[in-house]
Amino acid sequence: MNALVTGGAGFIGAHVTKHALELGMNVVVLDDLSGGFEDNVDPRATFVRGSIEDNALVQQLFEQYDFDYVYHLAAYAAEGLSHFIRRFNYSNNLLGSINLINAAVNHKVKCFVFTSSIAVYGEQDPPMVEHMHPQPEDPYGVAKYAVEMDLKCAHEMFGLDYIIFRPHNVYGEYQNIGDRYRNVVGIFMNQLMQDRELTVFGDGKQTRAFSYIDDVAPVIARSVNVPEAYNEVFNIGADQEYSVNTLAEAVMTAMQSEGKLQHLPPRNEVEHAYADHSKVRRIFGEQDYTPLNEGIQKMADWAKAHGARASSTFENIEIEENLPPSWRINS
Repeated sequence: MNALVTGGAGFIGAHVTKHALELGMNVVVLDDLSGGFEDNVDPRATFVRGSIEDNALVQQLFEQYDFDYVYHLAAYAAEGLSHFIRRFNYSNNLLGSINLINAAVNHKVKCFVFTSSIAVYGEQDPPMVEHMHPQPEDPYGVAKYAVEMDLKCAHEMFGLDYIIFRPHNVYGEYQNIGDRYRNVVGIFMNQLMQDRELTVFGDGKQTRAFSYIDDVAPVIARSVNVPEAYNEVFNIGADQEYSVNTLAEAVMTAMQSEGKLQHLPPRNEVEHAYADHSKVRRIFGEQDYTPLNEGIQKMADWAKAHGARASSTFENIEIEENLPPSWRINS
């Protein structure tokens, strides 16, 4: 079976690529390296550097490789920043996805696996359950939900089978710890390795269920072999929620580094977000989830071995109003 993994040089995509290869698939990775790194790509996969926004390239790849499955993980997943990069967000996360869906329909792909986000739920009483009506509160979540709806339309009109996963706060090896706009675990580790204060928006009491990558990626990879999962939506990730302050303590312990918290003005974000996973357990079976301290320690060992990364800056901010000062280019 031939599979396309978009975003396969990025964090979750690199792990899904590895697990798809271990399932015996021939994998092509498409990634523009805007947030990932080529050395993340499993050497057994075929790597193509390019963007999902390049429709001609997307069509060429589908014609050349005749994909059976598509795992679509390419996205710029900075929820908070998406308010200020709206055009970029929708071009990359929505229109790029439509290029892939069109090609999947035209080339009779057997299943299109899409990693959406818990961001589609917005500010609702947790735990989030799949039957809740999505109410995204940022353009990133809006784009993700729009792709979900388009996949449903493509299934009803053309018979394209799909599986949608809504992961949340995933962390682990291969994460881009130099991205200042997302992935709080990586941000904290990078700051500690640079002897900097850990930056926390607001009082740090907002809660998330932080999910270790090996509890998420294998399920996404093998989902195409589970017929009961077709044309369904699944929350996926850890059950136990923790405050950002508690996370900071766990990271400092794992990194063996005493840091200080720098509380910044709060940003516009959902205060409490974690999900129910009854449905994914029912379809994919029970599994043991990696405890937070254990997963953080694994990532910390990897991060220390690879060293700190220079913090990247998104230079094409479209709206400056209400942009957090720490996200400004010269900060």
